[in-house]
Amino acid sequence: MSTQIAVRFQVGAGNGVPLFGRFSYDRADPYAVRAQFFAHDAVLPTWCFDRQMLAEGLHRPVGEGDVTFRPQGEDGGRVVRIELRDSEGGQGAVLLVAASAVSGFLDETYAVTAPGDETVDVDGFLAELLARRYP
Repeated sequence: MSTQIAVRFQVGAGNGVPLFGRFSYDRADPYAVRAQFFAHDAVLPTWCFDRQMLAEGLHRPVGEGDVTFRPQGEDGGRVVRIELRDSEGGQGAVLLVAASAVSGFLDETYAVTAPGDETVDVDGFLAELLARRYP
């Protein structure tokens, strides 16, 4: 399942540049949320977030390194601030997403896989991996 959400790419102290983000969830990878951002005709790299960390980012600052989330704005956060950095910790991007949109998307993911019901088919994963490696 996926949903498109309006995103603002924060540039300095200005209002930011409007983007769209396609947030996706697949029960086959129950701990992950994938987000792909679009600017005009350009498709930017896909990021993979931890679903629980995204949920916690609605209420408190979480994460370190490449990805961080924190509520921002009045009343505990009308938006979620997502900070993305490259793997060397260099230049990054700040994205602002309406907290209500993130919450709504997470509710849809919980309808697919409730928190705490996540499972990973380790045996199936190993069988698939070995089948590819040793045909």
